[in-house]
Amino acid sequence: MEILYAAILGIIQGLTEFLPISSSAHLILVPWFLGWEPEGIAFDVSLHVGTAIAVLAFFWRDWVRLGRDVIAGLKQGTLFVSQSQKLFWMLVVGTIPALIAGLALEGTAASKLRSPLITVFTLAALAAVLYWAERKSKQNRNMDHFTWADSIWIGLSQALSLIPGVSRSGITMTTAMFRDSDRTSAARFSFLLSTPVIVGAGLLEGWHLMRALRSAAAGTAEVNWIVMVVGTVFAGVTGFLCIRYFLRYLQTRNFTPFVVYRCVLALIVLVYYLKNH
Repeated sequence: MEILYAAILGIIQGLTEFLPISSSAHLILVPWFLGWEPEGIAFDVSLHVGTAIAVLAFFWRDWVRLGRDVIAGLKQGTLFVSQSQKLFWMLVVGTIPALIAGLALEGTAASKLRSPLITVFTLAALAAVLYWAERKSKQNRNMDHFTWADSIWIGLSQALSLIPGVSRSGITMTTAMFRDSDRTSAARFSFLLSTPVIVGAGLLEGWHLMRALRSAAAGTAEVNWIVMVVGTVFAGVTGFLCIRYFLRYLQTRNFTPFVVYRCVLALIVLVYYLKNH
């Protein structure tokens, strides 16, 4: 059953990390609904590593191109000449708020913001904001037209994704839409911007696991490596496919189904909570 749980939660992580419906909320709510016990730090590592592999595997060509152009620019003393150089540094600037917030509030988010009632509010609130952005946005700008102000605003919004139910992809795509980005560019910039944070989260969780393993001799740490591998594989494969088909979906369709889903899920969680408390 542990392997089955790992596969299910890996699929959920892979889907919800990149769709605007919040992976943190789903990883809180699914075990809560089904009465599963938390799998522990090792399993958290596997899910973060899986989605990190997914986003790196999908965008590796983009990152190689960005890195190559930035290195060439550093050698020539031209940091912001090409569009690739400018995009790279905008991603750096946009990543800083989330990194600061993550390091400062990691413990608080993990221990004090995991109530299902918090997810009820955040799921519904971002649904309303996403719907508003969908209606308001002119959608007449692509990534080539993004500015430093765009990267700062989108980066600041990404810091809010520490709150379960907000959704990293949801809040950053919403902010980009408010800046009149088209849907595909909003999603693509969101995924590129999330790469350092997702990889960093995987490394941080890995560090926590290593610290726990040091105390294994005292019997305080235990790792089921099969469960870790299953979680990583399912999160990675599902995440990669999700990115691929979600970007295709946004070329011709809008965010309305995700708005509806968030509202319905918030209502279900609220009813279930009130019924059992």
